[in-house]
Amino acid sequence: MEGVLRMTKQKAKKYWSGEVTKHSDALDLKTGVFTWSDPKRIARSLKESAAQSTRRKGTPLQSAMSMLNFYINRAGKSLDDEQKKTLEQAKAELRALFHK
Repeated sequence: MEGVLRMTKQKAKKYWSGEVTKHSDALDLKTGVFTWSDPKRIARSLKESAAQSTRRKGTPLQSAMSMLNFYINRAGKSLDDEQKKTLEQAKAELRALFHK
């Protein structure tokens, strides 16, 4: 029984970032936002979520960029080159939306 518990804990540790992405307490993200193929749409959605959030700790730009970077960094190897490129473009779009 102990081996089963240990494996479950290890598995839970391994995938904690997926839970944060799905159930973030900071922003209410639209479902599948990071899988969209339009960087402008991703940026607009993140900006809207960050602006509407009453639970964020920083500015809307900081919160939106933080969530985008978190996803890019944690998805890591599982992101294909095209989606990573789209998400990197979404960063530039996000900065433009906030006039930064």
